[in-house]
Amino acid sequence: MWIGTAMTFNPGFKPPAGQNSPNSGSLCFVFNKSKLLIKKSATDYELPDREDFNDALPLPDRHFFFGELDGRSCYAAGVASDDVLPESLAWIDPRMMFSSSSEELFWTAGRANQLVDWEMSHRFCGRCGGVTEDKTDERAKICPRCGLVNFPRLSPAVITAVLKDDRILLARNKSFKGSMFSVLAGFVEPGETLEDCVEREIREEVAVTVKNIRYFGSQPWPFPNSLMMGFVAEYADGEITVDDVEIAEAAWFSRDDLPAIPPPISIARRLIDWFVGGAEGNIVQPEW
Repeated sequence: MWIGTAMTFNPGFKPPAGQNSPNSGSLCFVFNKSKLLIKKSATDYELPDREDFNDALPLPDRHFFFGELDGRSCYAAGVASDDVLPESLAWIDPRMMFSSSSEELFWTAGRANQLVDWEMSHRFCGRCGGVTEDKTDERAKICPRCGLVNFPRLSPAVITAVLKDDRILLARNKSFKGSMFSVLAGFVEPGETLEDCVEREIREEVAVTVKNIRYFGSQPWPFPNSLMMGFVAEYADGEITVDDVEIAEAAWFSRDDLPAIPPPISIARRLIDWFVGGAEGNIVQPEW
């Protein structure tokens, strides 16, 4: 299947009847340390199918079904080997697919990456150390020794567009490559509401307080297991002072003077585009 074509993904956890392993038409999402295995061609990248695996490159034993992409069964697996690949194959960072693939394929690969990460990190019970097994009635791991059940993990995070006098607060994280700026984000801590997290993260990272926090939308972020929840907030008080731990620099930017910003597929870019478009639209205050 070529990267770049329009397609539809239908999630699932039970494979089609009689198909516990990939067949000749199945797509295989194989990861090594979050790098995705692809086939190279003269013009593009292509996902491997069952027929691309042979004696020289065996299909990983621990593979699992996770849905269908345009009617083709999708299987995912993780490997730890650093063996040299044939010339026709390569490992890529799935984020390289931002600009060269359909959104559906990117999110399908992201879903596979997240599930592989969970599979590989939950082979043993975190309570008693026993070997876990797949539950038969849902996607979960169960320990036959002590009965502990683990579901795929999500790490909730907030990401917020802070507005002040027709400007937006953007920051450059120390982990960003190049000179890209983005809106502020951070992980939710135990006992916090989402709004609490918005206030704390902005205060900790740039010493600014905010008000009128409103829900914007959400997006899975499978690197490896985040759920990003977007918000819009208004500046309340304070002068920008970066923490110099996560944030290298931050400033207020107008619509016609933006720095390098994230790619369109991200919720960070959706928030910035919403601001550029006039900061109007359906900002929904959730009903709890």
